[in-house]
Amino acid sequence: MTIEVIGAGFGRTGTSSLKAALVRLGFERCHHMHELLSEPAQARQWMAAYRGERVDWRALLRGYRATTDWPSCTFYRELTREFPDAKVVLTVRDPDRWYDSVSETIFPLSVNMPRWFAVVARGMGAISAVAQQNIWGGTFSGRFRDRAHARAVFVAHIEEVQRTVPPERLLVFDVKQGWEPLCAFLEVPVPDEPFPRLNERAKLRRVARFLKVLSFAGPLALALVAALVLRALLS
Repeated sequence: MTIEVIGAGFGRTGTSSLKAALVRLGFERCHHMHELLSEPAQARQWMAAYRGERVDWRALLRGYRATTDWPSCTFYRELTREFPDAKVVLTVRDPDRWYDSVSETIFPLSVNMPRWFAVVARGMGAISAVAQQNIWGGTFSGRFRDRAHARAVFVAHIEEVQRTVPPERLLVFDVKQGWEPLCAFLEVPVPDEPFPRLNERAKLRRVARFLKVLSFAGPLALALVAALVLRALLS
């Protein structure tokens, strides 16, 4: 098994929908930031890659047939070299709508995560660590709150991918386009069902607000959570 599809688009450009679509088309498993929830040990390797250390991409992505979302989109150049037969899908979105979505969801979710919660929930801690180093501190140079800067980085990434990846190997894709362009590009039949629409914005906003409350509550919240877990175990 090897990587056949490389997702080069930033998070919040429909990457969860693309993942679901690729799995439906037979490209299972598909790597997404969510994978760190169940495999938090991966975080060390992704962070090492950002520091410029050598990474065995085939070992890291063993068992996957596709990638999408952060952190893998940051390394689309390395992945296209490592997997020369893989096709590249660049998910795109209106830059202002993209910024609004990220600033309301995954950005506050990761920056507001209390340290103690990251220790208790190792998967969430892994995602937060990768986001802090690779995305907010790396890709956006610690300036994501500067809308103009973040927007410029987003647009520059899209333009860079289009310059870097040969046209015959690249699909610039808005998930609103549905199955047809994706299936034509991957040379697979079009499923007789709606294209996946996984808009997690409302859920992620609720989680971000919850973590913000926990960041103020600190040890008291941890004690409460522990008490609730113990109660559930004893009931």
